[in-house]
Amino acid sequence: MKKRFSNIHPAVIAVWAAIVAAGHALPTIPIWGTGSPFSLNSVLSPLSGIFFGPIAGAFCSAAGGFIGSLFAPHTAWLGPWTFIVGTVTAYTSGCIAWGKWPPVTISGNGSFIINGGVIVYITGTILWFTQEIGRSVVIFPIVFYGLGFIAFIAGNIFSSMMFASSKKYMRFPAIWLCAFGGLIGGASVANFFFLILYKLPKENWYALAFAAPVERAVFAAGAMLVGVPLLTGLEKIGIFAGPGQDAVDLPEA
Repeated sequence: MKKRFSNIHPAVIAVWAAIVAAGHALPTIPIWGTGSPFSLNSVLSPLSGIFFGPIAGAFCSAAGGFIGSLFAPHTAWLGPWTFIVGTVTAYTSGCIAWGKWPPVTISGNGSFIINGGVIVYITGTILWFTQEIGRSVVIFPIVFYGLGFIAFIAGNIFSSMMFASSKKYMRFPAIWLCAFGGLIGGASVANFFFLILYKLPKENWYALAFAAPVERAVFAAGAMLVGVPLLTGLEKIGIFAGPGQDAVDLPEA
C-alpha cells in the first residue's frame, strides 16, 4: 500500500491564507430566496481543500479565517472561533477531491484507510441530535446532510477521473461536487453552533431544510466558476495545485 503526499510550497499556503483573510473585508451579496449572503470566503474555503489537499487546505482556511475575523469582526458570527467552519469545509472538500485520508492503524499489524469527510458528516449529524430542537426536526439533516453526502460519495467516485481527464471542462463538475459536499460538511458544524447560540424555532429549520441546499449549491457554483480558471492559470505559471498534480508516492512505513 502507498500513501500520497503533496509537494506544496509553504509560500503558496501563506499567500492563499492571506487571500482568505482579505476575503473577509470584501462586501457580500445577498442571495434571493435564501436569506443568506454570498461572500468570497464561501468560494475560497472549499477551494483551499480542493487545491492543496485536506490538511494544507484546512490550515490555509484556519489561518486566513482567524486573521480575517480579527480585522473584519463584523463577519465573525461565532467570534474568534468562526474560522472553525471554514476549516472543516476546506478539510471535507479536500477529502473528497484528494481521496481517502488519513490512514488509521489497527492492532499494530497494519492499517486501513477511511475518508476523513465521513467522520465530519457523522460528527455533524450526532451534534445535531444532541439538541432538543435538532431531535424535533429530523427532516433537516435527512434532506440537507443527505444531499451533501450524496455529493460526497459521487465526488469520491468520479472527481479523481474528472480532474485527471484531458478534457479540461470536466473540472467544472468535479469542483462543484467537491465544493458542495465540503460546504455542507462545514455547515453541519455551523448548524450545531446555531442551535446553541440563536435558538431558531423549528419552523425556521423546516424551511431551511430546502433553502439551505440551494444556498450551498450557489456557493459551490461560485467555487466552480472561480476555481477552474484559477486552477488552469496556476498550472500555466508552474504553481502546484489540485489533486493528482506533482504528487509523490512514498512507500508506507
